[in-house]
Amino acid sequence: MNHVVHSNGSVQNLNGVLEEKLDELRALIGKAEGDPLRIVGIGAGAWGSVFTALLQESYGHLRDKVLIRIWRRPGRSVDRATAEHLFEVINSREDVLRRLIRRCAYLKYVEARLGDRILHADVILKDGFCLNMIDTPLCPLKVVTNLQEAVWDADIVINGLPSTETRVEAELEPEPRIITPTQMINRATGVPMENILYLGGPNIASEIYNKEYANARICGAEKWRKPLAKFLRQPHFVVWDNGDLVTHEVMGGLKNVYAIGAGMVAALTNESATSKSVYFAHCTSEMIFITHLLTEEPEKLAGPLLADTYVTLLKGRNAWYGQKLAKGELSLEMGDSIKGKGMIQGVSAVKAFYELLSQSSISLLHPDKNKPVAPVELCPILKMLYRILITREFTVQAILQALRDETMNDPRDRIEIAQTHVFYRPALGQKP
Repeated sequence: MNHVVHSNGSVQNLNGVLEEKLDELRALIGKAEGDPLRIVGIGAGAWGSVFTALLQESYGHLRDKVLIRIWRRPGRSVDRATAEHLFEVINSREDVLRRLIRRCAYLKYVEARLGDRILHADVILKDGFCLNMIDTPLCPLKVVTNLQEAVWDADIVINGLPSTETRVEAELEPEPRIITPTQMINRATGVPMENILYLGGPNIASEIYNKEYANARICGAEKWRKPLAKFLRQPHFVVWDNGDLVTHEVMGGLKNVYAIGAGMVAALTNESATSKSVYFAHCTSEMIFITHLLTEEPEKLAGPLLADTYVTLLKGRNAWYGQKLAKGELSLEMGDSIKGKGMIQGVSAVKAFYELLSQSSISLLHPDKNKPVAPVELCPILKMLYRILITREFTVQAILQALRDETMNDPRDRIEIAQTHVFYRPALGQKP
């Protein structure tokens, strides 16, 4: 039995608390006794694997009440270098080594280290090794490689597909609008929007699994978000609920747009703290402005929403990509799918948001020029990123020109303009 000792000396039975939370969710879904709650994670990237592993560690022992599985594509082989590194990781962790020996699973890793066997990603995932995160062993997982088998009887499906597999999209006809991930899922599956929720926060997968303190928000219909927030909450992973689905999803795309620029600025200024902070102020003001176009009363850029933006600008593949472009170690001709990193989703997001916000049909009155302009004209950083990454009119160095433009307004002015609600365009964020 697991126990938590509080500062006042009281002892709480953690297993009892977890079972109570599980029972509440089972009752809400309408599960009968003897019929386990079926949870399946779709996708086994770093975060998808960690999220499923967290649930397995918390609730997996309650086998008669919950069944937790993860789906990933079969057939992905593990190269020799990765197999050798994995063997080193196994032998450096006594708990992992003992677990594999106890499960009679150690020998295959020895054979792979010697080159006598080829490992596959779905096989090692069963032992708790995510191919994208070899250095952080997870708990053993129940792995399914047939997608239909995984989801046909699932009560809760977790879209844990890596963000590298998801593009940000915009529709320009018949009316301009952004297409959010929940809307894509709704279109593809027919699942009602009230049954689709979004979870996001400043969460680096390996750090979360290693019990670094983190928080997140789950957004969507109140019927589900509140009980799911309670179900997911752990001492080191606090989950709050929020009703503003659109803002959180849009920010999830925008953070990747501006992370590329953050990487460029960091590399071009030799990690100047001043330049990076100036960039942060301007890019967040553009993000706030854009969300006010899409939502009448958007969630403020604070808490997990701000923290998620901050960590993405500091660390992640999009910021890495911007740095590599600025240093000349990557070129735009190489495309936005980079070996070892996957798709740099910020590139498609730049294109989607620029094209959406450049439509004349959603023009607004420029506060200084007193004439109609497309919203993108009030977003100089987004505009420059488009001209660097998409049309390639300018080199990477031009991002500093946009940042140092003497005619640029105080970021506070852009936020105040947005908060007047004069520029709200409801069709932009509405479900088609």
